[in-house]
Amino acid sequence: MQDTIQRHAKVGIVHFMAYKATMGGEGPILESLTRLATDPYFEVVEITTIKDEGVRKQARDLLKAAHMTVAYGGQPILLRNKLNLNAEDGGARKAAVDAIVGALGEAQFVGAAGIALLSGADPGEAGRKKAVDLLVDSLNQICAAAASRNMQVVMETFDRLAGKNCKNCLIGPNALAAEVSARVRRSHPNFGLMLDLSHLPLQGETSKDALSVARDHLVHAHIGNCVIKNPDHPAYGDMHPRFGCEGGENDVPELVEFLKVLKAIGYLDPDNRRILSFEVSPMEGENPEVVIANAKRVLDAAWARV
Repeated sequence: MQDTIQRHAKVGIVHFMAYKATMGGEGPILESLTRLATDPYFEVVEITTIKDEGVRKQARDLLKAAHMTVAYGGQPILLRNKLNLNAEDGGARKAAVDAIVGALGEAQFVGAAGIALLSGADPGEAGRKKAVDLLVDSLNQICAAAASRNMQVVMETFDRLAGKNCKNCLIGPNALAAEVSARVRRSHPNFGLMLDLSHLPLQGETSKDALSVARDHLVHAHIGNCVIKNPDHPAYGDMHPRFGCEGGENDVPELVEFLKVLKAIGYLDPDNRRILSFEVSPMEGENPEVVIANAKRVLDAAWARV
């Protein structure tokens, strides 16, 4: 019997990145979800807000019928509305917390076990200590609300770069993420971290360093690519281009290393399969189906070398 990656992880895909027209909660949501739901390679689909209640119900029913695990990304809600969970201004921070707490009901409705989010903007070295304290307070509020619904909260780590298409987030370095997670978990065990291979070159961290420091807090993993060396590249920054694109950082060898470390720290476990999702996005003129096929080929090739 072939030892596939699916034996060790629940392989998924971030729907709203593969089909960017859906990121705002509109567009060809049902059509694109149907394509993913009919592909047996995927067990997990990660969606975000769906504005129309009727479409939301159809999406829920479609994914339930497909026997898929649903994850819910709150990152677009924060990013598109310029909301900051560690904002120094109390009103601005409350708006960010309220937006995520408000999205918990939709996430639960579509069958998600929790919600993912990201920290707010990095205020610079002088303001970081206070910003971390504010972020922990926001996360504690969100985790309390999520716990009342028996739901999880997952914080994804991002770059701390101010360049084009970068997020310049407080979290940020994965060691700091682990410290924040430890503080939140003292009161809220329903909290954990998400690390993304796409972000590691932007963070200046290796798979071994990042995953090792976050291993006890890691509950969700993403895989993808980025461009960091050429600011003129159309996919420069946190844009998640296809694996192996010209000027990109990640292809089969880098994914092999990421998977090896995930396996070494116990994340890839046939007895406790956890989520491993593609976060890939077509560049201008590219077909999402081709980019998705690329990702599946790369993962299969990488796993064969692990």
